[in-house]
Amino acid sequence: MSDRSDIEWTDATWNPVRGCTKISPGCKFCYAETFAERFRGVPGHPFEQGFDLRLVPTALDLPRSWWSGRLIFVNSVSDLFHDEVPLDYIARVFRVMKECPQHQFQVLT
Repeated sequence: MSDRSDIEWTDATWNPVRGCTKISPGCKFCYAETFAERFRGVPGHPFEQGFDLRLVPTALDLPRSWWSGRLIFVNSVSDLFHDEVPLDYIARVFRVMKECPQHQFQVLT
């Protein structure tokens, strides 16, 4: 997660979920999986568990700490609507977005 991004169409990334599961042929060349798996087993690294799906509740408040408005890519390394992400957790993510009107959030899946 970063309040700066090298992705040309966004300002920042926010990842309250990390990882995913391949569900279609379109997932074959997933950049996020390739990136995350390089760090599997590295103690203390955000991707210590590789690309295994996991919730990151400690990341939920991050957009609240950014006072100036940003265009934020939500879950650049996962899918917020993955079958294993509980609906109440998705609601928590959307609550943060609602409470941060200074930002524009990009939720892609």
